[in-house]
Amino acid sequence: MYNLILFGPPGSGKGTQSELLIKQYGFKHLSTGDLLRKEMKEGTPLGMQAKGLIAEGKLVPDEVVIGMIRSAVEAHPDVPGFLFDGFPRTIAQAEALDALLAEKDAAINNVLFLKVNQEELIKRLIGRAETSGRLDDADPEVQRKRQEVYTNETLPVAAHYAKAGIVKDIDGEGSIDDIFNRLAAAIGSLG
Repeated sequence: MYNLILFGPPGSGKGTQSELLIKQYGFKHLSTGDLLRKEMKEGTPLGMQAKGLIAEGKLVPDEVVIGMIRSAVEAHPDVPGFLFDGFPRTIAQAEALDALLAEKDAAINNVLFLKVNQEELIKRLIGRAETSGRLDDADPEVQRKRQEVYTNETLPVAAHYAKAGIVKDIDGEGSIDDIFNRLAAAIGSLG
């Protein structure tokens, strides 16, 4: 099993590139954002709680997110690997993910870190708000809060995995195809 974390700040292109990587490699995509949006759309108690936190630019509590990830991993025991998109976002989540995968005799093989400058991120988020209906992306205050949370809570996750030597920096600017080709080159032949 080959497990990959696609890492980067909000607006770095993780969702777009995840779709391409799944098509190419057959990964099972685990996006906490998608899982949470589904819960919100369905109006579940978790979804309503998450909706309020997300609107404020805050993170959903670790125990909730980790529980969703555990369920998703256990529901797909025969996939060639998982692509984690938007998870882990904290050191506690990274440690919980490492422990969960160790229970399954697996580990994270690579963390591909999409590097994008701040101006490009803001431009992408505003564009996403206009085309996707994600109105929270159009609010500059929410964007600033997300970048602050990312810097303070999520960026240390890269350092956690760097200790294992599995983080690869990827230039996240340019055409979608150029970025995908850089990611594919970093993945290599999955071994």
